Amino acid sequence: MDMGYPVIIKATMAAVGGRGMKVAQSAKELENAFRTARSEAKSAFGNDAVYIEKYLTTPRHIEVQVFGDGKGNAVHLGERDCSLQRRHQKVFEEAPGPSISAKERAEIGAICANAIAKMGYEGAGTIEFLYENGAFYFIEMNTRLQVEHPVTEGIFGVDLVREQIRVASGLPLSFAQDDLQINGHAIEVRINAEKVPQFSPCPGKITQYHAPGGLGVRMDSALYDGYRIPPYYDSLIAKLIVHGRDRPEALARLKRALSELIVDGVDTTVPLFHELLDQEAVQTGQYNIHWLEHWLNTTYGKA
Repeated sequence: MDMGYPVIIKATMAAVGGRGMKVAQSAKELENAFRTARSEAKSAFGNDAVYIEKYLTTPRHIEVQVFGDGKGNAVHLGERDCSLQRRHQKVFEEAPGPSISAKERAEIGAICANAIAKMGYEGAGTIEFLYENGAFYFIEMNTRLQVEHPVTEGIFGVDLVREQIRVASGLPLSFAQDDLQINGHAIEVRINAEKVPQFSPCPGKITQYHAPGGLGVRMDSALYDGYRIPPYYDSLIAKLIVHGRDRPEALARLKRALSELIVDGVDTTVPLFHELLDQEAVQTGQYNIHWLEHWLNTTYGKA
C-alpha cells in the first residue's frame, strides 16, 4: 500500500462515536479490520461502504468555523482544538488552538472560507482536520452549528445563532473577515451524567443544582432542581464555557467555575475535569487525540 501502515478504515456515513472505524497496523490486520468496519457501518447506518486513509499517530483535532451567506460571501472564525477525546467523543474544546500559529490560522482559514464561498454555502459550518507536524489532513465538514460553538463566540464576540437567523432571513453577514479579531482564550467542557471512571450512564433526579457565574463564565444547560435526567438520550447535560484574557486565565476561571458548580442526585464527569486541570499536558496544551485515553488507562486502567 503506497500510503504505508498504519491505516484507518472509516464508514462513509460519518462514523459517529467511532462506529465503523477500525485501525490496521499491518497488512495482516487489514482484512479483519476491513470486515469489522463494514459490519459496524451496516449495523449503525444501514450502509457498509467504507474508505481507507493514512492513520496519523500523534495528531491533534483541529476544526475551522466557517460562515457563508449563500451569495458567494464567506468568512472563517479561526479554529478550535478538540483533541481531548474519549472514544472519539470530544470532552474539552478550546479556541484558539494552543498549537496553531497566526500564520497557520490565516492560511487554513482562508482556504476554508474560499472553498465555502465558491460552493455558495449558506449558514454556519465546520471543516474538521487532523493536524500533525504542521500539516492539515481533511476529515469532514459538518454543515451545522456544533456543540462547541460557544468558544468561538467567546473569542470573537459574535452570536452565531443570531447570524444564522439573519442569513436564513435573506440578510447579509453582519461582519466581514477584517472585522473578526481574536480576543483572549475560551474553553468549553462537556458535562455528562456519567459515573467516573466507568463512564456508565447515570440518569436520575437532580436534587440540587447551582450554576457557576461571574465574569467570563457561561453555563448552557436545561438543568434545574427536581429535573429528571431520562435514560433514553445522550448523557450530555451541560456545557460550561469560560473566557479569559489568555489561556492561563481561562484555565484558572474554569477551575473556579467547576468548584462552584453543584449537580447533586446523579454522578457527573465534573470530577474528571478537576483532575485534568491538574495535569501538566493540559496546563501547557501539549496533548493530542490519544492523550486522554492513554491517561485514563494509566490512571484508572480504563478508557
